Amino acid sequence: MELAASSTAHLLMWLAGLVVVGVLLSAFFFGRRAQARQIKPPNPAEQPKRPYDGPVREEREYREPNEMPHDGRRLLPHEIQGGYGNCSSHPSESQDPEDHRKSSGGGGFGSGGLG
Repeated sequence: MELAASSTAHLLMWLAGLVVVGVLLSAFFFGRRAQARQIKPPNPAEQPKRPYDGPVREEREYREPNEMPHDGRRLLPHEIQGGYGNCSSHPSESQDPEDHRKSSGGGGFGSGGLG
């Protein structure tokens, strides 16, 4: 009786091993097919080139928001200058960083006041 149970257990282990190997092989081939369908990376000749006048530099500019009209009526988003809810701005008269570091006072969330 023990011999029959032992051979059945061996047979089940072999079948389970074959199923695991089959699942792994099918996953491998499925991954290879998916990888073959992906776009290939560009070769060095297709890479973007640096501009002739050198690398692009960061441009810093202090900007101020455009003033909203105070005629007492409610503005809809498409009526805001700049269009469709995008608030426009213009360059600040002073580009001096010291002028823009001044605190406006105010006191809102995170202003450091006592709770």
